Amino acid sequence: MDILIPILAAAVRSGTPILYATLGEILTEKSGVLNLGLEGIMLMGAFTGFAVSMYTGNPWIAIAASFLVGMIITSIHGFLCITMGANQVVSGLALTMAGTGASSLLGRNFIGETITGLGKMHLPFLSEIPFIGPILFDHDPLVYISYFLVLFMCFFLSFTKSGLSLRAVGDSPRSADSVGISVVRTRYFYTLIGGGIVAIGGAYMSVAYTKMWGDLMTAGRGWIAVALVIFAIWHPMRAAFGAYLFGGVEAFQLRLQAAGTTIPTPLLMMLPYILTITVLLVISIREGKGLIFEAPSSLGQPFYREERE
Repeated sequence: MDILIPILAAAVRSGTPILYATLGEILTEKSGVLNLGLEGIMLMGAFTGFAVSMYTGNPWIAIAASFLVGMIITSIHGFLCITMGANQVVSGLALTMAGTGASSLLGRNFIGETITGLGKMHLPFLSEIPFIGPILFDHDPLVYISYFLVLFMCFFLSFTKSGLSLRAVGDSPRSADSVGISVVRTRYFYTLIGGGIVAIGGAYMSVAYTKMWGDLMTAGRGWIAVALVIFAIWHPMRAAFGAYLFGGVEAFQLRLQAAGTTIPTPLLMMLPYILTITVLLVISIREGKGLIFEAPSSLGQPFYREERE
């Protein structure tokens, strides 16, 4: 049993950046906006967090700066898709390419540099709980914030007026507009907030997880998060399970490499992405059988108030 503790604890750490990205995208998609630019936003969040932390020495300012940069980048996507009615898939892909290129360009002189970043914060009593404590409560503060964010989003989406309004906009913008809910304002707000949360996932990579800068360091986690949103059926609690599952696969393959296994390293590095493909296959089968019901009905569709059905 003790041998599982470090693996499961590593799964939580490794899954945290994916969890932030997934939660941010859930908020965005609940409003009816599809954002495929997660990888680019995460990379810019990672670079911003690293650079600001290096120059200020304060990781919390770095996290805040990453959140702001994520909102700024996502505002471009919001303007194109919400105001101009542009194709959301194309805009998101362009955002990924732009963020990837910009992070590589801006970070070219920082490769290999390290920072102090965020350290572990032991929670009294909780970290001492047998088995559970070392797995869940022996991490840095951003991990604990992600726990709170999952619980908050579950409550917010199901039991608050604002959460119900958000879901209404995503499911039936025409009906929401008819009762006085501003569809455009709601979509802008949650698209920007979602983008900021996604950027925090990237910042976690550089400020807390590795505490260094490496080119393309998110390594496809943004795309994994896009798949996880569907895997979680747009539910924050399922998103946490999925993120830690993917984190566990990554932690497992890293430990196999460290143990000197004879399995080729490139094959081990493929494991998280093989799991992603498997998840998408299962999702496609379930969708074909009519087993997925909770996708926002207006996801990816522009809203024009002047139009009438």
